[in-house]
Order: sequence, then structure tokens, then C-alpha cells
Amino acid sequence: MPESLLITLPWLVLLAPLAAAVAILLRGRMSSASSAALSIGGVLLSFIGSVGLWVACRGKGVPEHPLIWLQAGDALAAGSLTLSFGFKLDDLSLWMLLVVTGVASLIHIYSWGYMREDRAIPRYFAGLSLFTFSMLGIVMAGNLVQLFIFWELVGVSSYLLIGHWFERPRAADAAKKALIINRVGDLGFLIGILMVWSITGTVGLGALAEKLAVNPELLGTSATLAGLLIFCGCVGKSAQFPLHVWLPDAMEGPTPVSALIHAATMVAAGVYLLCRVFFLFTPDALHVISWVGGGTALLAALIALQQDDLKRVLAYSTLSQLGFMVMAVGLGAPSAAMFHLSTHAFFKALLFLAAGSVIRALHHQQDIWKMGGLRSRMPVTFWCFLIGTLALGGLPPLGGFFSKDEILAHALTHNRPLFAVGVCVALLSALYMFRVVLVVFGGASRDVAAGRAKESPAIMWVPMLILAALSAGSGALVAVDHPFGVFPSEIHPPRLASLWAMLCGTLALLLGAALAWRFYRGAAVDPLPLQWGVLARTMRQRFYFDELYLWLNRWSHELLSHMSDFAERWLIAGAGVRGASGLALFAGSALRLLQSGNLQTYALWMAAGLLLLLYLFL
Repeated sequence: MPESLLITLPWLVLLAPLAAAVAILLRGRMSSASSAALSIGGVLLSFIGSVGLWVACRGKGVPEHPLIWLQAGDALAAGSLTLSFGFKLDDLSLWMLLVVTGVASLIHIYSWGYMREDRAIPRYFAGLSLFTFSMLGIVMAGNLVQLFIFWELVGVSSYLLIGHWFERPRAADAAKKALIINRVGDLGFLIGILMVWSITGTVGLGALAEKLAVNPELLGTSATLAGLLIFCGCVGKSAQFPLHVWLPDAMEGPTPVSALIHAATMVAAGVYLLCRVFFLFTPDALHVISWVGGGTALLAALIALQQDDLKRVLAYSTLSQLGFMVMAVGLGAPSAAMFHLSTHAFFKALLFLAAGSVIRALHHQQDIWKMGGLRSRMPVTFWCFLIGTLALGGLPPLGGFFSKDEILAHALTHNRPLFAVGVCVALLSALYMFRVVLVVFGGASRDVAAGRAKESPAIMWVPMLILAALSAGSGALVAVDHPFGVFPSEIHPPRLASLWAMLCGTLALLLGAALAWRFYRGAAVDPLPLQWGVLARTMRQRFYFDELYLWLNRWSHELLSHMSDFAERWLIAGAGVRGASGLALFAGSALRLLQSGNLQTYALWMAAGLLLLLYLFL
């Protein structure tokens, strides 16, 4: 491939979705079909360009090269910090480009079928294109500052998409919640970037890796703290405990938005960040990361088991799988995390699109206990959802089987308690997903809309079939040849550990499916609340984290705001500003009384003054 084309392709990949978004926004009254065509065309161009870059650049083995590090314009100098805009195109970012643009293309196409009756389709597709552009910027960023800029753009565009139906109070609140909670994690991320720069003198990813390879103690005693601060960015974007509460509420956005956020883009950005800067983390930082990920995975799986909203079940499933990936990074297995990120992108996008097909057919009904009997009425959707469920559960030889068991093998080798957590998560994942399959698609219809449901149009189920094929075959393909490269510091588990992990993972899937069959086959209501009592209610209420945060906010932030309001209203504005002005006004009024213009009054005051002087002197 000519060098000039290699220089142009990264710009095409990055800017094609942005150009589509700008064109849609500038054309005030563009038709729905034209805006959809522009948005879909932009992301398809990015996908084609990503394929070209993959073919041309994969396996170069050179992290910084004229074809890989591209500078645009003059560098921006700020003291000793020099920033340049460039693209880092190694195996990791090239593979991520393929996943992001591929999944995003299918979701864009599906969106035209799902959102066709919406009143604000141009605004929707503009936001979708902006979101894709922002995520591609994260993947291709060559330095931490450039990555942080696109990181914030992802947050802004997700706010616009989650709040697409802003006239609904819950959607508007969910968008604000996502934006605010992500700011908490992003603050830590920004401080971590500043700390790394102040110690090393650079923010370039390649330069940082080279400096730390030459001098592993370069960050000194601040190494663990700097790594954990950067991890804060992942805690926010990938919704890890304790900042996990925004992601389920993000379900208030359109279902294709949920698929895009939960599959290969926003929430995957945190895991990609951890893998991209893996060389920065010390063993102590990785230990914390592994337990945060494992705890999040188990917590979310328990909550998912008692959710009745179809999209919320999938949202907590995403939380759990993200925790699984973060745990893998903490165990020193970033390639396993990227492997699971890749397979998860396919089967989770498939599950959300199949859920959207059901919701659309039932006139936006999302309560699984008002569905039922959809297997015969929506056969394509049923088989796609079932394939996604089996891939998530890890049935061999589907995608999730290889990636999940690789993480379990690392856990078995390096941390037995986390291995036990991983097996429990695998069992619970099978239980809550087969619960959905049996309740939604099995049994009899529990609602009039479910009894009249029809299969979605081809523009919706064709992308689902493609994702079903990828969910089924991607795991074996990636397992043969890890396409995102192997990290130098990673130690692969022995074959015996892999066999034990495979056995335990498969048994967990079978046991979870059997328990789901036992509890939910033909059930008209959920039997667990009666059998588990307080525990089931606690899981249904999401372990009361939202209530806890509201209470903490009331007695910290709101209390401080009330105290500040009192100080500003009564002390500063009242006693200070209005008190001083009142005193000056009173003094001026008193002086005006003395300046009456009456000669007799002046003579009286003169006599009074003379008497006062005589009194003082005599």
C-alpha cells in the first residue's frame, strides 16, 4: 500500500463520522433518510479504512513509526510540556478499531429500522456519529492528553444520546447522572496524567513505555498512586464499584444507544485504557484493580438476578462482564481482558439489539413478566437472543467460552479467591440470562401486546444475524491468533490450569441453566422473593446504593451548600454588603438632616457647638 495512502487512512477513519455529524447538524431541515444515510455512510467509511489499516500495518512491531505516529500542524508548547496530535497504530489499537467500527456500523444500520418513527432522527444520528468519532479518537490517541480530550468528548456525546428523549424526566435525569458521576472518575484520571507528566516529563504513550522500560523505578514512590488515579478514569467510564450506579439508568436512552454504549464503545474505553497503559501499573495497583473488578462482577451479577426490566438485566450483565475484564487486567492478563472485550462486544450488542426487537414489537414494554410466548412469534429474535445468551454463558465453542475461560485460568494460577469469585459470576450469569430466555420467550403470553407481537423488519434482524455469527465464531478465531498482540509482561497460565478453568466454567454454565429451568420454567411470577426474602428485596433494590449516595449527598454536599447559602445570604450579602451599604446610607441620611438650608438651624447648631467646646475645655 502506498505510503501516502497509509498517511491518509487514519484521518479518514477518525474524521468520517465527525464529517457526517457536522453535515447533519449544519443542514437544519435534513430529512430522516438523508441523515441516516450520512451517518451510516460515515461509519462504514471508517470501517473500510480500519480494514485497510489492519491489512497494511498489523505486525509491524514498531510502536512509533512515521506511518504510525502522525503529527498535524505545529506542536503546542506549555512550559516543558509539548503536545502533538498523532495516531498510535499498533496491533492493540488496530484490532480495537475493527471492533468499534464494525459493531458501530451494524448498530447504525439497525437504528434506522428501530428509530424510523422518531421525531428527532437527524439529532439522533448526529449524536451517534459524534459518539463514534469520540471513541475512535480514544483508540487512536498517541498521548495521554489527546486521549483525555476524546475521553471527555465521549462523556459529552453519551450525555446527548442517553438524554435523546429529554422530554421524559427519567431520561434527562439519567443523562445528568451519567455525566456527573463520570466527572468524579475523570478528575482522578486528570490528576494521574498530571502526576505522570510532572515526574517523567512526557505524556506520549510510546515515550512513557520506553522510559519505564529503561528505568522501571522512574515513578518512584508515586507509582502506585499515579496508577490508581489513572484507574479512576476506568472506574467512571467502565462503571466499576463504587461509580457503577450510572450505567443501569443509562437504559433510559434508545435501545441502539444502549447497545453502542454497552458493547464496544463507552464502557469498553476503560478496559482499553487499562490495557493501553498497563506498563504504568505496579503490583500493588494491580492487586487493587483485580479486587475492584472481581467485586463489581459479583455485585452486578447478584443485582441482575432480581431485575424485571429487560434492558436493566442486560445493563447489570454488562457491569458484571466489565468487572470480569478489569479483574483480568489486575491479574496481569491484559490480553485476556482484550480477548473478552472483543467477544463481549459481539454478543452484548447482539443481546441488546434482540432486546430492542422485543421492546419494539411490544410497543416499548420492558417488563419481562408482561411478555412470554415470543419464541413462536419472533423466531429470528429468539434464536439470536439464545445465541447471545449461550455465548455470554461460555458454551463451547461460542465466543465467550474461550475468553471467559482464559480469564478463569489466569485467576486459578494467580489468585484462587478471585477464581472462586469468577466461577460464581459465571454461574449467576447463566442463571439470570436463562431466566430472561425462559420468561420472555417461553410459556404463554402474559399481555395482549405479547400475544400480538410480530417479527421485526429485515433491516433490524440482518444486523442481528451478523452479530450472531460473530458471537458464535469470533472466540475460536481470536483464540487461534490473538490479533491485538501479546503484552511483554504477561505470563500465560499452564495448560492444566486452563483445563480446570474450562471444566469449572462449563459446569457453572450448566448448573446456572439448570437452576433457571428449575425456578422459571412456566413461572407466572418470580419465585425468588418468596424463597429468599430480605436478600431478594435487597438485590431488587440494587443493594440500596442509590439511596446510600442520596443520603451521603444530603449530609455532605447539600449540607455544605446550605451552609454556604447561609453564609453568602446573611453574613456576606447581609451583614457585609447590605450592612455596609446600610450604614453608609444611614450616615448620609443623618448628615442630610444637618444640611437643611435653614439659617436659624445653623445658628442653633453653632451655639450647641460652642457650648460643647466650653464644656470640654472648662
